[in-house]
Amino acid sequence: MSDPLRLGIAGLGTVGVGIVRIVQKHGDLLAARAGRPIVITAVSARSQKDRGVDLSGYAWEDDPVALAARDDVDVVIEVMGGHEGPAKHTTEAALAAGKDVVSANKALLAIHGQALAEAAEATGRVIRFEAAVAGGIPVVKSLIEGLAGNEITRVLGVMNGSCNYILTRMEDAGLTYAEVFEEANQLGYLEADPELDVGGIDAGHKLALLAAIAFGTQVDFSGVALEGIGAVTIEDIRQAADMGYRIKLLGVAQMTGRGLEQRMSPCLVPATSPLAQLQGGTNMVVLEGDAVGQIVLRGAGAGEGPTASAIMADVMDLARGTRYATFGQPAHTLRRARAATAAIPAPYYLRLQLLDKPGALAKVAAALGDAGVSIDRMRQYDHHDTAAPVLIVTHKTTRSALDEALARFTQTGVVTTAPVAIRIEAV
Repeated sequence: MSDPLRLGIAGLGTVGVGIVRIVQKHGDLLAARAGRPIVITAVSARSQKDRGVDLSGYAWEDDPVALAARDDVDVVIEVMGGHEGPAKHTTEAALAAGKDVVSANKALLAIHGQALAEAAEATGRVIRFEAAVAGGIPVVKSLIEGLAGNEITRVLGVMNGSCNYILTRMEDAGLTYAEVFEEANQLGYLEADPELDVGGIDAGHKLALLAAIAFGTQVDFSGVALEGIGAVTIEDIRQAADMGYRIKLLGVAQMTGRGLEQRMSPCLVPATSPLAQLQGGTNMVVLEGDAVGQIVLRGAGAGEGPTASAIMADVMDLARGTRYATFGQPAHTLRRARAATAAIPAPYYLRLQLLDKPGALAKVAAALGDAGVSIDRMRQYDHHDTAAPVLIVTHKTTRSALDEALARFTQTGVVTTAPVAIRIEAV
């Protein structure tokens, strides 16, 4: 059997400990599948507290940069997190020392991915990051390997389990956003900075990475249009369901004539679609290619086991000698994409509160028509006060035309509160 592949783990949080457990539990199985032993030689973390696993057989480094320079480490596994500081310095040090890197760090790669990919190729090394996107779902491998013969036309999906938990819990229990947000926070489902989750930032990092692979472009997180779920109400969820839809925080990337469209925002999806059926903290990514059509990948999006599983998938590829460029093609061939200035036209869901007076609906319809927006369906609900709730589903329209219509609503004198507008995505 060949020489062992020696791992150095930088970070011993939930994921780092999960990797240790897999290597210790499945050592013989890993060796049989890789054709060589997989061993841990060194670890690094901020403290030497008890983590429930035996670390006595591994060298300890207080400084992860020192771990990256060790002669007895072939692959550095970076699971510290953060797009600056120790994570960035350790990754750079590992590449400079001629080590491959396996990372779960979506923020680091979404912001510094191009520079790091170029640094890796300059030293003949690779960066692998399956664990950075959608937890245990092998979506990076699917794009780079399984769908290599396709021109990818669209990538979309639910990529943040915490947001999906909040939205499905609101629907199932009839609770408000504030109530479920607090519940999720108490259960530890949210990041220390919850805005990373509910603001769409975490999922936006993942979308930017997938878009770079799918469309052969330099990763560009700054080009992702972000909108979180904080404005979604239980009324929207109920009334969208009444119209045959569910609300999801949906990431969509596609190359258009206007440039690369990348957006992470609440969208309505048909209640019969796979994305609409997704419950709790599960993730789902939909990939569309010109030859394969549409494929759907579903699984656990986070957690010790799923994320450590994805890390080990990358480690096993390196052990077998499977190597390819960070984003699926040489970094110098990745083009800088122009960010799309507008999204592809789509239907929209509108929720309005109208004064209960003759002609109110006619004024709203006229405002839409004057902006070039046509109505597909309209529904008015029973009410017990002076304002009537009205739902409208438009035909396909541009966001600019819709914004013009929303501005015209304020001039009608019959719309009593700020309208809610949510894009409807075809799936």
